[in-house]
Amino acid sequence: MSLVLLVVHGSREDAVALAAATSARLEAAGTEARTVRLEGRPVEAALDEAPPGTSLVVSLGGDGTFLRASRLARTAGCPVLGVNFGRLGYLLEVAPEEFDAVLDDAIAGRAGVEDRLGLLIETQGLTAFALNEVTVEKTVPGHMVRVETSVNGEHLLTYAADGVVVATPTGSTAYNLSAGGPVVSPGLDVLLLTPVAPHFTIDRSIVLGPREVIELTVLEDRPAVLVADGSLLARLEPGTTVRVRQDPVPVRVVVGSRHGVGARLRASLREGHA
Repeated sequence: MSLVLLVVHGSREDAVALAAATSARLEAAGTEARTVRLEGRPVEAALDEAPPGTSLVVSLGGDGTFLRASRLARTAGCPVLGVNFGRLGYLLEVAPEEFDAVLDDAIAGRAGVEDRLGLLIETQGLTAFALNEVTVEKTVPGHMVRVETSVNGEHLLTYAADGVVVATPTGSTAYNLSAGGPVVSPGLDVLLLTPVAPHFTIDRSIVLGPREVIELTVLEDRPAVLVADGSLLARLEPGTTVRVRQDPVPVRVVVGSRHGVGARLRASLREGHA
């Protein structure tokens, strides 16, 4: 029997209520369901991996909840379905009112599924995953961090900036967009290299192919921090290199009626400025 894992933002009463009702409905229909509540800011999952037998992960919350749920879906090799209870929700395909129908289609294998490129991050014996972006950021207020970038072992640019972002198309509307980067259709396989407030250097994003390996090296005497999808991963001392490349395993996202970059972008920008 397949297992549906419901990942719910614990501070959203409407999301918690929907999770309880959905769990009861699925169990009554003979489908096993398990609920994981996320707490804190940023939200963190209590599980590092989805339980064995998980066939679908459902995110009930905002974009932050979906990013944590996508990690669990990735480990299970199953699709993730995102229901929008947040303010922006660019990542989320399904509105609460269409959830039951899309969920039934996903369980039955009838729902549309879109593959999304993710990032594999390696440094200092640490390996991590990100769906949106990975950032090397400054730690000292009022001072920049110097980051040398290379692609496939060839020196590219050295930035003196607040940080450097490597983003996916899915994450192009997150930190990348705030830093002046382009909006990219999530169906494309590209990597985006975007500096954050750079000083006396190219301030435009560089679009790279999916098979490129990007290295970010912290220079000189100021440390940096490594952040992936809003979660702090590590402190980076000068001389530390972070290697970023496409994750060989795509994230499989269940799509709903908002399928299409235009509809998602218009809705997200409208909600974000309400």
